[in-house]
Amino acid sequence: MANTIDIRRRIRSVKNTQQITKAMKMVAAAKLRRAQERMFAARPYAAALREVLSSIATRVEEFEHPLLRAHEPERNVLLVVVTADKGLAGAFNSNVIRAATNAIREKNWQSMQIVPIGRKANDFFKRRTIPIRREAVHTIQALSLKTAQEIAKTLIDDFITEKVDGVYVAYNEFKSIIAQRVRLERLLPIERAWDEVGTEVDYLYEPAPHVILSELLPKHIEFQLYRILLESAAAEQGARMTAMEAATKNASDMIAHLTLTYNRIRQASITKEIIEIVSGAAAQEG
Repeated sequence: MANTIDIRRRIRSVKNTQQITKAMKMVAAAKLRRAQERMFAARPYAAALREVLSSIATRVEEFEHPLLRAHEPERNVLLVVVTADKGLAGAFNSNVIRAATNAIREKNWQSMQIVPIGRKANDFFKRRTIPIRREAVHTIQALSLKTAQEIAKTLIDDFITEKVDGVYVAYNEFKSIIAQRVRLERLLPIERAWDEVGTEVDYLYEPAPHVILSELLPKHIEFQLYRILLESAAAEQGARMTAMEAATKNASDMIAHLTLTYNRIRQASITKEIIEIVSGAAAQEG
């Protein structure tokens, strides 16, 4: 009887867990929809900003800006690691952290600092010897352009003052609800590989083109970081939704298995009692 009591208790516990995973899946689906809307809404602005940068760059000859200047070799590097504040999202956080640690090991940077965005990255690198330049916990939960601008300003200041020779970002890129791709991108210096734009139509600029380009380059960095955070936020909810769906299915399989085991034990117990009753009746008749 103790076995059946334990199994009934386990079935009840798994059913309670299944209700939680179902609720978390629905919450993640709602958050994913909002995150996707923000991410898709930002893409036209990103395309327009890049088009303006490309158009102006083709009209400015031998333009030099601190954000375009490469520091060779890259000895001091700032690595931004974007994770979530919470777990229960499958391998979402561990994949980014693994990519960051692999880059640190393979690149052989002489000196580096970490900017962990998200509590999971912050907790991981706090236990390591790599110095943390700035903590950004709960950034994804209250994500805004202002937050991205504040972080980007720190990165830009460190690069312009030559405290660092390069800035890289490790994050999860949103591909679909069930797929996220870990990316390691160089944020600074800005690559000059802009798309060439035809100059058939020229414009009158006020102020001068190089002044406009100087104003747009920091905004370009700010928005690129904002786009990366939006990608990570959408990828997080997609990963959590997929993980909770798998957990709900596993709970259903476990409930079916435990129910079958419970019925077998109960059937064996009933059969044993019937045999004992029949044997006792036969003994009395004899």
